[in-house]
Amino acid sequence: MIRHPRRTHAAIAAATAVLASTGITAAQDQSSVSTLGTVEVTSDYDPNDVRPESISTATKTKMAARDIPQTIDTLDVNKYKSYGINDLSIMLDGVPGVTTSYDMRGEGVMIRGFSADSGDIYRDGVRESGQVRRSTANVERIEVLKGPASVLYGRSAGGGIVNLISKRANFDTKSSATLRAGSWHNYGGTFDLNKVITPDVAVRLTVDREQADSFRSGIRNRNEMVSPSIAYDNHKGLRWVGQYTYDNVWRVPDRGPSYDNLPAGVSVRTGFAHPDDYVEDRLRVLRSDLSYDFNDKWSLRWVATHREASQDFDHFFAGTYCNANGRTSTNAACTYRGLLRQSYAWQQTENKTNTQTLDLTGKFDTGPLRHDTLVGVEYTDEVRHPRLFSTANTNSYINPFAPGGWTPKAAQGAPSQHNKHEANAQALYLQDLISITDQWKVLAGLRYDRFEFKSTNRLTNATRSYQGNTVSPRVGVVWQPTIEHSVYGSYSRSFAPYGGRGMLSVSVDPNVVYDAEPQQSRQLEAGIKSEWMDGRLSTTMAVYQLEHYNIRYQPDPINDPFTYALRGKERARGVELSAAGRLAPSWYIRGGIGFMDTEVVQDVSNPTLNGKALQDTGRRNGNLFLRYAPEGHFYGEVGVTYSSSRWLNATNTLSLPGYTRWDALIGYRAAPWTATLAFSNIFDKDYWRSSSMPGAPRSVLLSVNYQF
Repeated sequence: MIRHPRRTHAAIAAATAVLASTGITAAQDQSSVSTLGTVEVTSDYDPNDVRPESISTATKTKMAARDIPQTIDTLDVNKYKSYGINDLSIMLDGVPGVTTSYDMRGEGVMIRGFSADSGDIYRDGVRESGQVRRSTANVERIEVLKGPASVLYGRSAGGGIVNLISKRANFDTKSSATLRAGSWHNYGGTFDLNKVITPDVAVRLTVDREQADSFRSGIRNRNEMVSPSIAYDNHKGLRWVGQYTYDNVWRVPDRGPSYDNLPAGVSVRTGFAHPDDYVEDRLRVLRSDLSYDFNDKWSLRWVATHREASQDFDHFFAGTYCNANGRTSTNAACTYRGLLRQSYAWQQTENKTNTQTLDLTGKFDTGPLRHDTLVGVEYTDEVRHPRLFSTANTNSYINPFAPGGWTPKAAQGAPSQHNKHEANAQALYLQDLISITDQWKVLAGLRYDRFEFKSTNRLTNATRSYQGNTVSPRVGVVWQPTIEHSVYGSYSRSFAPYGGRGMLSVSVDPNVVYDAEPQQSRQLEAGIKSEWMDGRLSTTMAVYQLEHYNIRYQPDPINDPFTYALRGKERARGVELSAAGRLAPSWYIRGGIGFMDTEVVQDVSNPTLNGKALQDTGRRNGNLFLRYAPEGHFYGEVGVTYSSSRWLNATNTLSLPGYTRWDALIGYRAAPWTATLAFSNIFDKDYWRSSSMPGAPRSVLLSVNYQF
């Protein structure tokens, strides 16, 4: 039986947190005993329960979820790997309040109505800047913090952040080897070696290789990831982890025309890529994490990260179909009847980012008040260097029913855009969890950011720059009337600098002026976090209102480009419910559902949009997985993922249909072996993930894992 966190011995709770973060599979011998210093790991650990004992994304310190007055969803990556999922946006599909779609250049993630692509994806608490698709081969779990997070992380679009927790060297995780094979020539393998060298030193090497075709003709990918790490712990307070990650994703891009631009009868399995199309994403991350405990109350942590991300692509994409009447889907006249005319683009972009954070955490009392305090400073410098050429006027005309007959590509010419963007930021932040009594707690935080930006047009040598600063607050109240329940309310605010742009890309035309003031979002949230059945089942219910409230525009950009005015406000309101844990002996549940209503509250620049829903956000979404894992060798689960329809344009005239997808697996375990046979989209449902990307048909994946 999994004991309630408050009723579990401290050593057991600490050990459970460590093991939960390692993502150990069901093949582990549950009778084993491991050690972390003087902490013993007992058979209380349950590999079928996805709940971590503590999380760190919301507060930068390990806290129980029930003490945090904000919604956090946690995903155990191993549970999704069983279905062959390596794509971050597909893993997030069905998380309440999160809308995902396919984006060839990025992840296509929206949280509570606002994009999280440009600056709200993190790895181990450090921003993953840049335009890049990333592998999840080296990720233990994913924590999704809903709502503004600027109080600890700085700039943000406001909907929330996605934090990827990496696999790294430790003193407890077993080594493993995994082979997998499935539909559409999907082959891959992972080798994960974790070795304790001395009582003070452990090393880990994680290697992953995968290649697969797509259900769409001509589309394929190849992923390679290598990540060595080393951990040192002198068991006297000093700890250090060093890690390097090499991540390469090569693919033939699947960026076909939108479904409203295709004639009836075109199969969803038809691909539209030119044989010479390609995209290559390269990610290199070097990370050092050093901490020292002065005593059992005070500690200092220094994290330094150097990150290089690049994306190189050359491809034909999208396209407009000309029907037999010489008209496109927008009723424009065309002359290439019965053919699809594609657009073309190539780009090379590089991002280099250095981040340093220094955090002091401490616990102390002031009279009857107990404090759990964090004080931190952060410095970041970033350079983005994009070169791009794009045109819709190409000579690529193809038959959408039988694409082919492409002519060889011409050599890349001069770029139409060639910019260099440079930014640096400094921040000071303070957070304090104040326990007024055992039942009442207050979490308060404040962050000051100062940022500078410079952009240079390498074609014209025009330069623009500015600097600014902002303050981001958060305050929350937690009431715990009993040990099993927490009632909370919170207010938080975020900012997006560079005139509201989350990433480094602004006009460098000297005749164009951009708004230097940051745009902001604010959220009110209230909810209840509960433990049921002696702590075996956890639930969260949250209601929220999130507003993007100081959007600006140029009333007369031609005659008066220097004047900006308030455009108005956008809003998302919603309710989210989630549950995870054990329902009954051998039965486990994970999942949730979200209901969201979005609205353009006011748009002075285009009043016809007032009252319209925000595009790319569905009113309802969720997923639910039920697992049956009795004693013995066999176990299984079944899950459903649902997304309602959503608008694809601001005027709410074109929508993407909703869908319901069922997945299931059956597993066999006999330590040290585990084998799973997983079926995705078991009813072969036709659906669209985005306007130009259909969902995958029924597929199967066999995985075999050996632990040693």
